[in-house]
Amino acid sequence: MGKWKASLLRASAVVIGLVAVGAVLKERAAADSAEEARIERGAYLVNAVMGCDNCHTPRGPNGLDMSRRFSGGDEVWETEDYVVRGANITPDRETGIGTWSKDDIKRLLTRGIRPDGVRVAAKMPYRLYSVLTPDDLDAVASYLQTMKPVRNAMPPPFYKTAQYAGPPGEPDAAATIPTPGDTLSRGSYLASLAYCMACHSRRPDGVVDLRNWWGKGGFRMEGTFGSVVVSNITASRKKGVGGLSDAALKRALTGGIGHDGRRLKLPMARQGIYSQMTGQDLNAVIAWIRAIPPGE
Repeated sequence: MGKWKASLLRASAVVIGLVAVGAVLKERAAADSAEEARIERGAYLVNAVMGCDNCHTPRGPNGLDMSRRFSGGDEVWETEDYVVRGANITPDRETGIGTWSKDDIKRLLTRGIRPDGVRVAAKMPYRLYSVLTPDDLDAVASYLQTMKPVRNAMPPPFYKTAQYAGPPGEPDAAATIPTPGDTLSRGSYLASLAYCMACHSRRPDGVVDLRNWWGKGGFRMEGTFGSVVVSNITASRKKGVGGLSDAALKRALTGGIGHDGRRLKLPMARQGIYSQMTGQDLNAVIAWIRAIPPGE
């Protein structure tokens, strides 16, 4: 009888152990599944909305060189305050952000501060990225950490003034956190991540004015793409897009073709990015454009 009880206890212990192992494996599988979903969401935001390639991926004769993706851009931005290029944001430990923690990435995205405490130039639209929901911010950071490390030393930024070493300003009131189920706030959120108004609210003198120049355009941009004047995307029928159909707006966003049939130039020729948007998100962005008050 004693041997029988001992065998029964051993069998029970084995069963309990197997149940515990099963629970651990199940929990681990759930965590892996959640991480996969998080990375997939981050990939969508980076590739279909935020367009990080435009600044951070070098270009070859046929466009973006995806074999060196995120290893640093070719465009140089010089203002009276700074000279900067798109940094290497691959996980390379020597020339990229491989030594950064996820929290380091999040702080730069939403507050514009590097791990060493130095604030990045305003060309990085961190004030617009400040609306990223906690889940989306985590998703973007997770996705960036999965990218292929690419060794490519970029010239460091040069700051002509000390203004970028101080604390960041408050987030722009124009950037909106999305309200579940509300198409317009969803469109505003996506437009913030796509930093639309970083260009379309830039006055002819080059100053970004998100309060008094909302969507009016007019700034002449020059670069490797040539020279272009940023369009007015307000609801003005005379100067803006108020007279265009939704189909025409979608063709510009996803096909890179203007309402007059011309092919859009960089930096607006982002059809490779926006064509990856879901129909729901694209419709939300169109709704947001339609809601921009007329301005001339």
